Amino acid sequence: MTNNHLSTAAKKPLGINKLSLAGIIVTLGIVYGDLGTSPLYTMQAIINQGISNVNELLIYGSISCVFWTLTLQTTIKYIIITLRADNKGEGGIFALFALIRRKSSWVAILTMIGGAALLSDGVITPAITVTSSVEGLRYLNPDIPVIPIVLAIFAVLFFIQQFGTDFVGKSFGPIMVVWFLMLGIMGFSQLIYHPEILKALNPAYAIKFLTQYKGGFILLGAVFLCTTGAEALYSDLGHCGRSNIRISWIFVKTMLLLNYFGQGAWIMMNLGSAGGTNPFFAIMPKWFILPGILIATAAAIIASQALISGSFTLLSEAVSLNFWPKIRILHPTRVKGQVYLPFVNWSLWLMCSLVVITFQASTNMEAAYGLAITITMIMTTLLLSYYLLLKHIDKRLIILLLVVYLTIEGGFLISNLHKFQYGGWFTLLLASVYFLLMLGWYFARKIRNRYITFSKLADYLPMIRDLSQDKTVPRIATNLVYLIKANHKDQIEAKVIYSIFQKQPKRAETYWLLHVNRVDDPNRFEYEVEHIIPGILIRVDFHIGFKVEPKINLYFREVIEDLVKSGEIKLESSYDSLRKHGFPGDFKFIILDRIMIRDYKLPKRENFILALNTIARRLSISEIRALQLDPTTTIVEHVPIIIDQTRHQRMKRI
Repeated sequence: MTNNHLSTAAKKPLGINKLSLAGIIVTLGIVYGDLGTSPLYTMQAIINQGISNVNELLIYGSISCVFWTLTLQTTIKYIIITLRADNKGEGGIFALFALIRRKSSWVAILTMIGGAALLSDGVITPAITVTSSVEGLRYLNPDIPVIPIVLAIFAVLFFIQQFGTDFVGKSFGPIMVVWFLMLGIMGFSQLIYHPEILKALNPAYAIKFLTQYKGGFILLGAVFLCTTGAEALYSDLGHCGRSNIRISWIFVKTMLLLNYFGQGAWIMMNLGSAGGTNPFFAIMPKWFILPGILIATAAAIIASQALISGSFTLLSEAVSLNFWPKIRILHPTRVKGQVYLPFVNWSLWLMCSLVVITFQASTNMEAAYGLAITITMIMTTLLLSYYLLLKHIDKRLIILLLVVYLTIEGGFLISNLHKFQYGGWFTLLLASVYFLLMLGWYFARKIRNRYITFSKLADYLPMIRDLSQDKTVPRIATNLVYLIKANHKDQIEAKVIYSIFQKQPKRAETYWLLHVNRVDDPNRFEYEVEHIIPGILIRVDFHIGFKVEPKINLYFREVIEDLVKSGEIKLESSYDSLRKHGFPGDFKFIILDRIMIRDYKLPKRENFILALNTIARRLSISEIRALQLDPTTTIVEHVPIIIDQTRHQRMKRI
């Protein structure tokens, strides 16, 4: 048996994953786009929703809620606790699912709900961020057409995705440093005139706001906007590393709080005229408004880029973990982990543009924003608690975690439900579509696998040896390669035996059994070989992580090169005339497509899952393209899935 690494093994890049100044700057550009641009619209949303009574209680109370939300939700839950739940350095809800060894159905469903909600809220994030920044131009000229400018920015942004973003990505970090410094300076410039706003650090103001201000609890939905990027922070763990994220958060949180308190100070000094304005731009000196808008727009574009790249990464992981139909995944640059999904890119462009055209203004988008992401955060809390339970963490601490964060996030969810009729329905509808696609794809595979039968491989070894040497059967290829699902090396699928011996006897010099094992370790990249019948039947197991691209044709060729070099096989044609002239042996791949015949009666729930799967399959590319096999040497055989049914009464001959 041979156990080896593939020659192109994915290795962890050195540099940004280790704590360094360069790593911290890059982290600012990758991780904090969404979270870092929230001052653009959070306070505006709070005072617009509380416009009937903009008073001291509203401002002090809401600022206190913002501070404690960033502290409890972002700092403690995500920065301190959740970032520890990494899968070989990778983060995000799908990486968390991969960490949980007992993958029951309810764990999968929680992951689907969280992933679907995160994807759906991602549609509105670029729309509200870019629109909020461009709307600042109206402080210079009220007649400036904001919508066409935003749509033009989106058209360029989504168009350049196909070329990769490495050429602009290097500038993201320095630009975000400028952005955060601007946030801090602008906020401090107002804070010095009304330092009393610092009293809002006292949580008593938050409690008083929620209990005494009319509609204060509903306004939590607007407060929640300050932490919507926290889930994306966890998802980007693999790109930057835990240490860089934690250290950079100290700087980011300081600048964010300075800006929020500065906006609060300005509102307190302008209580009579604050309604209907965006305090983010109002605190800027007139001479700085244009540069401030340009910096804000650049930060908004970076936030959108981070969100788009995050969606690509999230769905590529979902494909690898069998949560999403197989779609085309490209690697436009040599940067590790950077992927481009054409279907996702153009779908996001259409939906983001549709959101801008439909809602028109950022104040309208605020009503739709945040509802779905609260659901993702609740799912992360539940999955994280279950993971900690499996790690044998003290149950009292886990119960405390559940009580505290389900209370906080449950409160945010209830307050955000108020947004449903004002636009929250849009993100929930989109999340439902994503969820149903995942449900149909994931569980239909489970249903099909339930009816896959396996046979003892040892029972068929003499037959395989005899067929290989039976010259009365036409040779189909020198090397015949089957992609199999049998995890155990002493088993083989009954349908593979059916294909070799019954459907049409297939003679070859050498039969190869290829098994692709997608493992929970995100970057594992190994293979092992077992010569079951030397020279006649060989099994190859690929152990590849869910972050590794499944280039099976390339990997198999490398395996063959290794085996030839080690002298374990001879790569020569089985045809005398071709072997005489040094031609190598030919290869033919067989993929079995298992078809569920609808004549069989299944439970209604399973029929519903299969109906969803039929829709999902329309989005999926073929197995040949998904595994990057050579279509000219690959045959797809359709085989029926046989289900034992109660025998009906036989027909009578007359």
